[in-house]
Amino acid sequence: MTTRLFLLTFLGLVPIMLVPSWPTAMIVAGVIVLAAVLDFFFVPRIHGLEVQRTPGPMVRLGDSTHSTLTIINGTSRRLRLHVRDAWAPSAGAVETRSRHVLEPGEQTEVITELEPTRRGALPGDLVTVRSRSMLGLVQRQKSIDVPASVRVLPPFVSRRELPSKTQKLRELEGRSAVMIRGMGTEFDSLRDYVDGDDVRSIDWRASARAQNLVVKTWRPEKDRRVVIVVDSSRFAARRCGEGTVFDAALEASLLLTALATGAGDRVDVIVADARVRAVASSHRAHDPVHELSVALTPVYPELYEANWESIAAAVLQTSRQQALVVLVTQLDEATIAEDVLPVLPTLTAHHLVVVAGVEDPALADLAARRGDADDVYTAAAAEAEMLATASLQSRLRGLGISSVQALPEKLPGALADLYIRLKVSGGL
Repeated sequence: MTTRLFLLTFLGLVPIMLVPSWPTAMIVAGVIVLAAVLDFFFVPRIHGLEVQRTPGPMVRLGDSTHSTLTIINGTSRRLRLHVRDAWAPSAGAVETRSRHVLEPGEQTEVITELEPTRRGALPGDLVTVRSRSMLGLVQRQKSIDVPASVRVLPPFVSRRELPSKTQKLRELEGRSAVMIRGMGTEFDSLRDYVDGDDVRSIDWRASARAQNLVVKTWRPEKDRRVVIVVDSSRFAARRCGEGTVFDAALEASLLLTALATGAGDRVDVIVADARVRAVASSHRAHDPVHELSVALTPVYPELYEANWESIAAAVLQTSRQQALVVLVTQLDEATIAEDVLPVLPTLTAHHLVVVAGVEDPALADLAARRGDADDVYTAAAAEAEMLATASLQSRLRGLGISSVQALPEKLPGALADLYIRLKVSGGL
């Protein structure tokens, strides 16, 4: 039933008020019912209607996309339609309702703008179609299941830092070519000796041929291996800033992948908790960052404990040659001491290990509170948490393991800077 039928019913009250009697009420009610029944039989059936959904291209979170709904009138009658193209709330459909008049065999397209609010495969809901006649007193409605989904990749906001980090890496490589010498570096070129050069870099054979001192220049080795392990256990599901710890870890992984592949290294990414959830590699990938984004799109943290023994086995299986292994996890003292430290000797025996963690921005605010007694106790607890993290980093440093912890928006840049320092110093 439509609004027009209710308006017709209210209009029927006028003759009843003018001639208040049971026969008048029965006549008015009969006319309204008869009009509704006749209109119902005149409403075209929509069983012959064909509906197709074509989702738009993959986009990153924060960008908009669209979906195209194609409606084909496969009946022999004109159709007056009200269409609702429903999507999941996180898809952010802007306008889902539209009206159309289709002749027999005619088709039309409805473009629904989508502004996603979360990453992943966002599914479309039912397409609801209402058909009405000329009077529009009664409508026929049908909900059609049209499977479709829009792929939304991680946002990769930190890509704005990539040009500056790449330029910094190139500048440091050029500067370190004078200073670096020894194992773990590649020969670059020969040049004349200048004051301040390391005498150990002098090439005596080339100097004898050139009749003046010539030194070798070196550059950091390329085609190194970088293995990034992203912890997707219950710690990664914790809210941190505007997102989760896992979101910040993905951002750091994307930036480090883009920087390392641009420097000529091979990057493998492992997402794991109690089991390995996803594996991505830049080897033979046309666009490593895009491939990694696609692989990580459907992955979300699970409320399980991380199995670091299986994670270490996966790392050793991924790269048997020496590699930089970056563990992006929570710098929790109990977890690191009980679960991570026992497996670190297995990794450090073959690889260079770095531990990266996300700093909770709320800790600094809590530590600054001095209002009342509850605030003071809260500040003390926050200070204790930060001191425990600093002590853990010192302990890791004593074991020869580098660590970095930063706010969610600063972690990608901090991890990239650590990679550059290792790259230039010949540690990788």
